[in-house]
Amino acid sequence: MDKTKILLADDDPIIRMDIREMLEERGYRVAGAARNGEEAVELAARLKPDLVLLDVKMPRMSGLKAARLIRRIYDPAIVLVTAYSERDTVREAGEADVSAYLVKPVSELNLFPAIEIALSQQSRIDGLKKALASLERSAEERRTVEKAKGLLMQAHALNEEEAYRFMRGASMDSRLSLGKFAEAVLQEREERMPDKAGNG
Repeated sequence: MDKTKILLADDDPIIRMDIREMLEERGYRVAGAARNGEEAVELAARLKPDLVLLDVKMPRMSGLKAARLIRRIYDPAIVLVTAYSERDTVREAGEADVSAYLVKPVSELNLFPAIEIALSQQSRIDGLKKALASLERSAEERRTVEKAKGLLMQAHALNEEEAYRFMRGASMDSRLSLGKFAEAVLQEREERMPDKAGNG
């Protein structure tokens, strides 16, 4: 099984080293380590880690701003690390769509639960997105089938059931899904329309 890829970002080299050691001892793969928010965004875009661990206060770009920019590129789990449990920071972390929030000092006791929560939450979000995309594809396919069925009813004086039976049989004969066959019917209709207009 592939190891979970993690990108960590902290301006303190000792903290970066300590966190890297903790992660690698637990079996995670540290794909990269950034010294500031800008580097974190660049590395996240290039390496596409499963989880990004961001210190809030970093030079050049804060962890909060980096989190927002990373979210525009793709959707990893994001854990924010801060020395302060301030209400404003917690609120901003929520607005930045952060998966989990961790208060320093970072130790195995608080690091790994935060990572597991973040990965689990991201997995659920990814699952919901896939389910939604699948529903949207199904709805689009149904609309395409209905359009094609309507064309066949009109062109061949068929009732709805006859048109559907014809489409199902033709899709099986051509080894196409019903949706793909419906697309072919509509495409053929579009290709014929200019000819009819020109001949009319």
